[in-house]
Amino acid sequence: MKILVVGSGGVGAAFAPIAARRDFYDQIVFADLDPARGKRVVDRYGRNGKFSAIALDASDPVRVAEACRAHGITHVMNAADPRFVMPIFTGAMQAGVDYMDMAMSLSEPHPDKPNELVGKKLGDDQFAMEQQWKDAGRLALVGLGIEPGAADVFARYAQDHLFSAIEEIGVRDGADLVIKGHDFAPTFSIWTTIEECLNPPVIWEKERGWFATPPFSEPEQFTFPEGIGQVECVNVEHEEVLLVPRWIDCNRVTFKYGLGDEFIQVLETIHKLGLDRVPKVNVRGVEVSPRDVVAACLPDPAFLGEEMTGKTCAGTWVKGTGTDGRAREVYLYHVVDTEETWAKDGAQGVTWQTALNPVIGLELLATGAWQGTGVLGPEAFDAAPFMDLMKEYGSPWGMTEMAPGA
Repeated sequence: MKILVVGSGGVGAAFAPIAARRDFYDQIVFADLDPARGKRVVDRYGRNGKFSAIALDASDPVRVAEACRAHGITHVMNAADPRFVMPIFTGAMQAGVDYMDMAMSLSEPHPDKPNELVGKKLGDDQFAMEQQWKDAGRLALVGLGIEPGAADVFARYAQDHLFSAIEEIGVRDGADLVIKGHDFAPTFSIWTTIEECLNPPVIWEKERGWFATPPFSEPEQFTFPEGIGQVECVNVEHEEVLLVPRWIDCNRVTFKYGLGDEFIQVLETIHKLGLDRVPKVNVRGVEVSPRDVVAACLPDPAFLGEEMTGKTCAGTWVKGTGTDGRAREVYLYHVVDTEETWAKDGAQGVTWQTALNPVIGLELLATGAWQGTGVLGPEAFDAAPFMDLMKEYGSPWGMTEMAPGA
């Protein structure tokens, strides 16, 4: 297996030390528009002699395909911003190699009723090309980060091992992270954060299908494990709601994120000022994207680890009927302590937690434990081997039994 990691920022860099401890691949090439970023990853983590770095413009599918051919790549792992999903996805197809990502192709709100009806959904552009991937006998494994990714694996595990019937699946993300010295410092790409938080969230119900709600709607208090405690979570657009219903039999799917009032207020202000817009504007003769300006003014999440403390939790709450015929609710989760990941791998917790899962997924593909063709989400595969490897990698999953109806 020869892997091309496209994007050598926070998650791409965190991918390296995790992969360096495994031996299922022959080579990993780290690519970035800025060649210094890939080189920095190789210099820091490439002690096994299997890492190399190249410069690559991920916005051009032809160049992505050429890079695959030039380096004998068998698998492309997309660690770039979601705006680059389609050129990387298309470039991998043109090169005839398998593909993996952690975030899917971008959505477009409904033009008339954005807070009620869905427009183009996350991943629609990729699923529109599914038959081409099947005809080519190639696999595009989409949405395999932590969320989406491990959260989807947990949903599949719940269906196969814990429930005879599922009423609702709700992905819930919360943390008690503190970043010293910054008034506002997102722990993940602000470009991606703006995209998913300010778009209308999507909910799925079996009788209704997919529909939209206003941003930050339906707040609820959710109690997270391992000392994090109660966090208010709100609806946010996310891939799990678009993936889970395709493979899991249930009645309702939601995604809620513990953002906090201050974070929401900042995002709303960014929106009111038009700074969330992607199209470029003219500023004294220079064409710039307002969203890119916001990103450039904020600290790079990849380098916040030294100033960050606390834990982050991603997981899947499942409600239904257990295998014994009784009402059951569980929360399957993964918790990461950012001080531990920084000390171990020089990566802050959120990016490390995200990067862990594609490494596991690629190992399962390399061993043949996971196989398939077409455009598939994590729910399409047996969850048990993935969750076993989480333990083997030293970052196990957990499960909390919840009192039904509590």
